[in-house]
Amino acid sequence: MGGEAESIGIAEARSALAWWLEAGVDVAVQEDCRDWLKPPEPRKQPKAPGAAAAPPNVVQPAHETLSELQDWLASSLQLPLASATAKRITPHGPAEAAIMLLSDEPTLHDLTAGQPIGGEAWELTKRMLAAISIPVDQAYSASLSCFHAPGAKLSAAERDACAEIARKHIRLVRPKRLLLFGGGPTQALLGKPLPAARGHVHTIEGVRTVATFDPRDLINRSSNKSLAWKDLLLLMENES
Repeated sequence: MGGEAESIGIAEARSALAWWLEAGVDVAVQEDCRDWLKPPEPRKQPKAPGAAAAPPNVVQPAHETLSELQDWLASSLQLPLASATAKRITPHGPAEAAIMLLSDEPTLHDLTAGQPIGGEAWELTKRMLAAISIPVDQAYSASLSCFHAPGAKLSAAERDACAEIARKHIRLVRPKRLLLFGGGPTQALLGKPLPAARGHVHTIEGVRTVATFDPRDLINRSSNKSLAWKDLLLLMENES
């Protein structure tokens, strides 16, 4: 007893654990004998240099209802930007909503509010909805990625995966109209930057769609509010 304990490194710890496993001590208490004649598990072959990584399994075609998709978004660890430190924010709103709002990845303010758009930006969003006579409880709000991951950015492949998820999301929500907030959702779903997409009516999954400025940006750039108002009017025009 006594004396200084000598620490070991990760490699030594792994070696010790491997030895105990080979000795048959693979659980704390075990009634059955170890099957020493069981053939060993095949080892995974190392990936060849330069080999492309397998794409993440992020699109789940089995989701046939909105509630199933929502449950998956609330629990899956295979979504873009998912990590041990990322914070998840799930969509909210009714099915067959009067309008679906699709925004970029959540910010810290949204995380505090616990919804895809939060804080002052959400107050501005509610005023925008009121201006076009849509009650806030008739709006379905979602984000391109449901994770707040500071410092992380979507790769091109992840953005494409998010776009596929968003398209399925739109099909299941079945909104009357769709409003894309900001450059992220616009680029992902329309394949063009926000300046090129604004001022035009688009159709995504059969839904009348308009792209406009993100409310988070409008707070700091009030000069764009008049342009955003024109976008809202365009969204609400009757289809010819």
